Amino acid sequence: MAITGRAVLLVALGLIAVALLPETATVLVWLGLVVLLVGVDLALAASPRAVQVDRQSPGSVRLSESTRSVLTLTNTSARTLRGVVRDAWQPTAGTGGNRHRVSIPAQETRRTTTALTPSRRGDLAADLVTIRSAGPLGLAARQASLSVPGHLRVLPEFASRRHLPSRLARLREMDGRAAVNIRGPGTEFDSLREYVIGDDVRAIDWRASARRTEMVVRTWRPERDRRVFIVLDLSRLSAARLGDAPRLDANIEAALLLSALAARAGDRVELVAIDRAVRARVTGTHGPAIMATMADALAPLHPTLVELDWTTVTQVIRDRLSQRALVVLLTSLEPSAVESGLLPVVGALTQDHQVVLASASDPDTDALRRARESSADLFDAAAAERGELERRSVALRLRRAGVEVLERLPEELAPALADTYLALKAAGLL
Repeated sequence: MAITGRAVLLVALGLIAVALLPETATVLVWLGLVVLLVGVDLALAASPRAVQVDRQSPGSVRLSESTRSVLTLTNTSARTLRGVVRDAWQPTAGTGGNRHRVSIPAQETRRTTTALTPSRRGDLAADLVTIRSAGPLGLAARQASLSVPGHLRVLPEFASRRHLPSRLARLREMDGRAAVNIRGPGTEFDSLREYVIGDDVRAIDWRASARRTEMVVRTWRPERDRRVFIVLDLSRLSAARLGDAPRLDANIEAALLLSALAARAGDRVELVAIDRAVRARVTGTHGPAIMATMADALAPLHPTLVELDWTTVTQVIRDRLSQRALVVLLTSLEPSAVESGLLPVVGALTQDHQVVLASASDPDTDALRRARESSADLFDAAAAERGELERRSVALRLRRAGVEVLERLPEELAPALADTYLALKAAGLL
């Protein structure tokens, strides 16, 4: 039961009667009258439990996009239901105006729509649907909360898709499908053409030249149907806040852009998300379907407060890859974690595969390094400078071991990784 403002106002009006006739009996009579009216109002109100509620919610939506949850309300009682319906969701669902005034005659149906604009990636669940049915006098209402299950999966935003058209144009140039014919030193034979000064003499086709009157050279095109294996770090380092989002979100953006580009290039893409065990895996999907599959697999992932087990990572790579592939490690270039975990096993990886380590850097670090206004700022700047030197040192050791190291700001990581992939493909290193 809920008391409305009208009942409070009715009680307040009793002060006038008490002022005119200041007797105890006046107070009791007035309160009795209010209670009687409230009881009658409740008795005449339609039962909220007599309402059948069905929910229609979308299966998924991308982060920052809007969708809606639709409730279908059927009044099975013999009275008209007048009141308010509240469609409750988790706070991160971003419900805008989830309270709806309704008037549903007996045996009729109405619909309410709640706008949802999620602010966090992952799985969201609907809470209870609360129905408050007011009486005809509006003094009181009957209330009930009904369980109406609803589920919404919030997919990654994939804001980096704006970089995809320009990278696809470069890919078409590399493949010779555009007007500009660019040939990279790949390993797949493309065609023969006349030798010109400056060509690599190792590309001369001596047998074909012997059958002609001019010298000819082989041209190559970037390889297709190669393997791209992405390792997504879910350990504690991926939980670090870089600006307004954790490092994991920047790594997911990079994984999505690279997957979209590699799939369009005809390569086979596989992804594992791992901390001390594999938490998600995308494999066996090719073509346009891979993006939907990958977005759905990455949506519910969140960092865990454990260390990344590089031995498990190495074993997973060995189990999945039997030939040379591009292995992309989306993790953090944290000196202590790299020295104790990655460096001991990186030699085995670079011996069999082309390895790229991509890390999102903290945008606040540069501001700390430049601050000089106070003694506290100087200490912060010294610590930030020391951390930068340590990261450069460990990056140099990784490069000497054969790892391509890439460290960029969160919003720059995805396009930089795509450019690295294209450069490696054009150079025939995949």
